Amino acid sequence: MAINPDYLGREYPAPETYEVTRGKIREFAEAINDLNPVYLDQASAKAMGYPDVIAPPTFPVILGMAGSALAIADPELGVDFSRVVHGDQSFHYSRPLHAGDVLTTLTRITDIKALGGNELLTLETVAEAADGQHVVTAGMMLVVRGS
Repeated sequence: MAINPDYLGREYPAPETYEVTRGKIREFAEAINDLNPVYLDQASAKAMGYPDVIAPPTFPVILGMAGSALAIADPELGVDFSRVVHGDQSFHYSRPLHAGDVLTTLTRITDIKALGGNELLTLETVAEAADGQHVVTAGMMLVVRGS
């Protein structure tokens, strides 16, 4: 089943805000084995000019999970998740994420195309702080392998 090209531009807002906490940042940093003190220690982060511990650069992967899951689970989009592999990831920051951020996220399908017998689905998740300011945009491209 081909990915439905009519879904290009479709948006999937996360059902709730995401609160960035010191604990979540610590767990992520430990999971990726990056124990930079600005991720783990508030005093170290403040000494570097941050308001609190900051999240590792790849942390926004988590922010896109809710919207991406909604998109992929949409049966009319036509993604066979058993054939999906991760193709690419990107992050574009306005400022670092830090503990205490409460973020609203919106995931949008930004590209659908066929390439070499596979299909490529690109999703973009925009995260904004409680004051409406852009924090980060996370892009993710999935490859749906052909048969």
